[in-house]
Amino acid sequence: MSSTRTYGDACAAAHALDLVGERWALLVVRELLLGPKRFSDLRSGLPNVGPNRLSQRLSELEQSGIVRRRKLGPPARSWVYELTDWGRQLQPVLVHLGRWGRLSPFRDLDADISVDALMLALQGDFDPEASRGLSATYTLIFGDDHVTVRVTADAIAITRGDLDAPDATIATDPRTFATVLTRKRDLQDAVHAGDIAVSGDVSAIERLLEVFPRPETAEKPPE
Repeated sequence: MSSTRTYGDACAAAHALDLVGERWALLVVRELLLGPKRFSDLRSGLPNVGPNRLSQRLSELEQSGIVRRRKLGPPARSWVYELTDWGRQLQPVLVHLGRWGRLSPFRDLDADISVDALMLALQGDFDPEASRGLSATYTLIFGDDHVTVRVTADAIAITRGDLDAPDATIATDPRTFATVLTRKRDLQDAVHAGDIAVSGDVSAIERLLEVFPRPETAEKPPE
């Protein structure tokens, strides 16, 4: 591993920050949690990072053994980036970091959000107690990006791809879904406005939204 900067501290947390503490590094990991992506896909999920900076972060993560690059077989034959087994162990770190960040009174809920960031939020906000008795499968459609969500046995599982005969399907954009998820907008209002299309068991969709309760934010410091 080559690093231009280091804390020079034997603490494992400090060493972890040497590896993934640079700007955009953990967000690159976030974008790869649901599977491999091409460079262009990563750019779509991280529109505010320049291509040179993204290339630099990918190179550093490769050197650290967190990300690897490989070529897909036919018919795609394209190069993709994916997490190594060790890199995938960062998922619970990102989930817990997201839970902590959701308590911030300064977060901009109107900012853009990627599909992968939204799915990470589902994992972090999921409340097993609130999901008691719910067993259902969902297909979430965000343009060309399709995601399967399974809620069963008080657990949630999220994978990229379609599912045959889901209980319900939701088609929208990430930002609209986020506003419904955070209770800034009512589901039925979004449906009537044409911003969300739903099919299948609508009550299962409403039940799904109930298993993501909103936490109380931390108190703002006095000005």
